[in-house]
Amino acid sequence: MFLRLTLSCALLAGGLAAPPSAPGAPIPPLPLTSSSAPPPTGAPAEAPATAPGSAARPAATPCNAPYRIDKTLPNGARWQLCWEMRNVEGLTLTRIVYTPKGQRPITVLRSTSLAQIHVPYDKGRPRYHDIGSLGYTAIPLRAADCPLGERREQFVCVTTRARGHAYLKALPDQLNKTAQGRDLVVFAAFQVGWYTYLAEWAFSDDGAITPRVGATGSLAGFTTTPEHGWPIGVGASGFEASHTHNIFWRLDFDVAGRADDVVEQYDFSGSGTASRKILRTAFTAEARSVSRPMRWWRVVDRKVRNADGHRVSWEINNSDTAQYRGPADEAFTRADLYVTDYRSCERLATVNPAPGCARSVDRYTNGERLADPVLWVNVGYHHVPRDEDADPMPSHWQGFRITPRDVTAKNPH
Repeated sequence: MFLRLTLSCALLAGGLAAPPSAPGAPIPPLPLTSSSAPPPTGAPAEAPATAPGSAARPAATPCNAPYRIDKTLPNGARWQLCWEMRNVEGLTLTRIVYTPKGQRPITVLRSTSLAQIHVPYDKGRPRYHDIGSLGYTAIPLRAADCPLGERREQFVCVTTRARGHAYLKALPDQLNKTAQGRDLVVFAAFQVGWYTYLAEWAFSDDGAITPRVGATGSLAGFTTTPEHGWPIGVGASGFEASHTHNIFWRLDFDVAGRADDVVEQYDFSGSGTASRKILRTAFTAEARSVSRPMRWWRVVDRKVRNADGHRVSWEINNSDTAQYRGPADEAFTRADLYVTDYRSCERLATVNPAPGCARSVDRYTNGERLADPVLWVNVGYHHVPRDEDADPMPSHWQGFRITPRDVTAKNPH
């Protein structure tokens, strides 16, 4: 996975650095040899605390076309957000607001982006870090790449797609009560070495968010010994090297505004028993955690409540990770979720380019008190090549799910 650092005229002309009309304050390019970090993006206005049964009304999404996305899905749910193509992180979504049908809007995320694609090979080398100048590798999209959607500035697709049954309930002697769900999808493609990475966020009509990455393009063509690979092609003369994709996302939550966000972890005791007990751990300082069966996390606002009087939150489930654990010099792989306090220079999970800041996410978690939590989610996929991966390689996807918990008092569909 070589980083392609050369720039083409077409990419530079395509507006990879956010122009003045992009969301919030412009984000200047951050060269690999930069001596100063760029300023952070502007934040939405802080939402005031509200009484039970109401929700905070966020400030209007502060960006203009073509960087503003505003979509109402068939069930009446509305998503508003902005996009930027940053030189370092690539596609970055900011100021994400969800409005359930018939209710007031609520902010969810200040920003979300990829934070690293770490690719260690089973034989011990090479060990790549594919993000560091991702925006420069963005691929211009064609109409066929964005079916039934809209291409923004060549590099970003905004579209919708069916997600299957939202629900189906049988009613005696009546027609089934049923509905089909739909997603707003925002994605971009990046060519990094042999791989084409598809960075995608799906915003569902029930308020859920699914960040994921699809890896396609071509296999690297690295041959190895049988214990580190799989025979590809005719016979068994060459073994394509197995490897892992450890993908990190950075999530700067602002649930109903910047104030009063708390991160909680939930576990359930009682394996092998008839009963289970719920266990809650609140993170008051920067921390790291590993994914376990039945473990999940949420970002909850202390003050904002739904119509039932329950605190509004978004749940993070990361149960599909391969949980790669590397050697001592890859300590950043030793956890599946990191919680840090916001710092503008903490941009990438590894090989962080900003001067004056730690180089990796494991070093960001140094015990500081959490006032404005940022979450870093690590999802691993172990790629053991197969004959079906011959060119073009089918997309293999990895990601996680962010689910609304008590944002509405009943099914919003």
